[in-house]
Amino acid sequence: MELDLWWLLLFPAFFALGWLAARVDMGTVLKQAKALPAGIFKGLDALVDDKTDVAAQSLSEVARQQPQASELALTLGKLYRKRGENDRAIRLHQGMLESPDVTPEGREQVSFELAQDFYRAGLVDRAEEILLGLLAGNMGRKARRQLLDIYQQDRDWLKAIDTARELRGDAHSFQHEVAQFYCELAQGELYRSELGKAREYVAEAFAANRKCVRASLIAGDIEFAAENYPAAIAAWQQIEKQNYEYLSMAAERLFDAYEKLGKPAEGIALLRGYSQAFPQLELSEILYEKVATYEGSARALSVTRDSVHARPSLAGAYRLIEAQIGELVTPEGRSDAELVRALVLKYAQRLTQHRCRRCNFRSRAFFWHCPACGEWESFTPNRSEG
Repeated sequence: MELDLWWLLLFPAFFALGWLAARVDMGTVLKQAKALPAGIFKGLDALVDDKTDVAAQSLSEVARQQPQASELALTLGKLYRKRGENDRAIRLHQGMLESPDVTPEGREQVSFELAQDFYRAGLVDRAEEILLGLLAGNMGRKARRQLLDIYQQDRDWLKAIDTARELRGDAHSFQHEVAQFYCELAQGELYRSELGKAREYVAEAFAANRKCVRASLIAGDIEFAAENYPAAIAAWQQIEKQNYEYLSMAAERLFDAYEKLGKPAEGIALLRGYSQAFPQLELSEILYEKVATYEGSARALSVTRDSVHARPSLAGAYRLIEAQIGELVTPEGRSDAELVRALVLKYAQRLTQHRCRRCNFRSRAFFWHCPACGEWESFTPNRSEG
């Protein structure tokens, strides 16, 4: 019972000690805050207002007054780099490396920042040299990530593959990227008509990612170049199981293969089936052209009308106007109809674009590698309006 009473008496003491510790800590914080140079607060305030020139000047003054503030110097270097003042960032980081006060861990961090300075300045070889020297240390993973960006920029796909595999981890396997790197190699060999080597790289791409649509497209292109048209058709039809949205990119290829086999009707039937099963595919234009060639303009108009009604678009509307302008428009109204058709085409070309799913970058051209954010296979294969 006495022990319980002693515990009750200790509770107020614990609260008192906690209050005293909080007061001491707060007093220390306030004391340290008063000791900070005013230039730091001026620089931070300028950064909040996005006045990077004022921030750089303020932090530079503080760094000169306190050379031992390495973290501040690193922040200042990043600010220089953001402003495009790569020469100043390089000089700052090189000066830090010459200081005897920099710790081994700090030297690695400064070296990594210097490599980024060189990379932004276009001195890629010097950046790569520094990053290779950091692979065995604490900055190894960050250095490899930066090296991967360099190898992609230089289109050195074999080094990119090796680096991506070294970066493989539980959070990110990099198999998606590796498959794309092999596709780049396969595409290059296909351009050189080295079909055997291209097949090997496509096989490696599938080994990395069985759902790689681009590998199926290239596999079909290889077989088409080898005049093995049934194999080309089989390769392109695999896209339906991988990601049907990319069938629009294989549509004309598929028809050309059927045409080479002397079976254009089967090619048209396949494309019509895709158009009905997947209305979101961009197939109205190719359907109009091929049906008009083999089945006549009246049949082409009917097929195009069905396609456009299933997936309304400005490009489809243009085709409908074009198909009917000679039959349904009087000679007096023909100039008006021509004007409307020209306007529809103009706005269709302006508004219809591919879009990156990751960063929302838009382009009339399709890219496998987004030029804005660097993501692979993120562009929508079917263009959208607006």
